[in-house]
Amino acid sequence: MKTVMISALVAAVSLTACVSQPETTRSANFVQAEVPNGKPSSKVRGADVLGAQFNVVKVEVDVPKTLRVSEANSYKPAADIVWHGDPLGDRYEQVKAIFENALKVGTETMHKGPKVIVRIEVTKFHALTQRTRYTIGGVHAMRFVMSVVDAKTGAVLMAPRNVVADVRASGGPAAIAEEEAGRTQKVVVTEQLVSVIRQELSNPAETRPKMVAFKPKAGAAAAASVTQ
Repeated sequence: MKTVMISALVAAVSLTACVSQPETTRSANFVQAEVPNGKPSSKVRGADVLGAQFNVVKVEVDVPKTLRVSEANSYKPAADIVWHGDPLGDRYEQVKAIFENALKVGTETMHKGPKVIVRIEVTKFHALTQRTRYTIGGVHAMRFVMSVVDAKTGAVLMAPRNVVADVRASGGPAAIAEEEAGRTQKVVVTEQLVSVIRQELSNPAETRPKMVAFKPKAGAAAAASVTQ
């Protein structure tokens, strides 16, 4: 029995090393607060305030049927879409609904600037299988192409660009504790998408205090040189 347990532990450690680490686009300027009815609300962290640069009037999400879906309960299935956070069903529609909800929440306060349509094409949505979630944990890998066009003219205001929205996923006892507290996989991935979408569609922070180098007065500088 001890030999079997040791072998299982070694295998789990090896798999942990193989699980990809999360990649990020820009530094997160938003953190999520409460999640009422499964919809995250935002809370600004410190002085990092992002200003909307668009008035988002419409969002469009495409989850191509060419993406490979896997229902395998292995540690890391070879597929583009792996999603076990909803009951068994149309994974394309489930992933689309997650992105649409995240876009709705992430752009709900964006009413400044030209009226635009935000378009997203999902290229990867690889969350954890049950086997991985309740053992070693890993990373929810979410990738998509985002573009922004003028709502009236169709002119491209933000050319299509690849966005990485990976986020670390708990495993084992930590994952179980999160589930019991209502922090499901859907909550985690939605929060991350909301945060990344806000960053991608916002202007850089302008309220961060600027660091100014200290310049002593001539008298002070002279006095300092005498005392040294």
